[in-house]
Amino acid sequence: MDDKDIIDLYFDRNEQAIRETAERYGGLCGSIAYNILGSREDAEESVNDAYFAVWNAIPPAKPDSLKAFVCKIARNMALKRLEFNTAKKRMPNAIVPFSELEEMISDGSPPPDVSDEELGKLIGVFLKTQSADARCVFVRRYWYFDKVSDIAKRYSFGESKVKSLLSRTRSRLKKFLITEGYNI
Repeated sequence: MDDKDIIDLYFDRNEQAIRETAERYGGLCGSIAYNILGSREDAEESVNDAYFAVWNAIPPAKPDSLKAFVCKIARNMALKRLEFNTAKKRMPNAIVPFSELEEMISDGSPPPDVSDEELGKLIGVFLKTQSADARCVFVRRYWYFDKVSDIAKRYSFGESKVKSLLSRTRSRLKKFLITEGYNI
């Protein structure tokens, strides 16, 4: 069953849509959630919450890419769970990838005149100008929350190469944001 058929099931309010989504994207969503949370139980719960959120979002939403839609929701659910867990001081070292990016922003948050959506678009524009290696490594680290060692294995790089690519890409991103008027 392809994505269009699954979306049609959601519009028909057929519960088979959730089973098909889980079969098609459950592994990827679970991997994303686990990379963020570091707990199989929390990841599983976040993914289940994501399926419920997708069920409530479609309709009216009709995503162009079901994969991206589901993964984004699963990622956001995992980040909400992480926020809950860290607020309770249960996982104090959990947000390592974000702390790597904090150097990009002076106080750890964007200025009030730049929305998250605008910042996301700027980062997307920036990433399109980067080499495929730099772009893939950056996305794997900061979107999927993959560990440096996992990224190195995936692309047959040494860990030092991955760290170097990430460092250089963050540096170029910082310069790019400054040229775009983002106050750092």
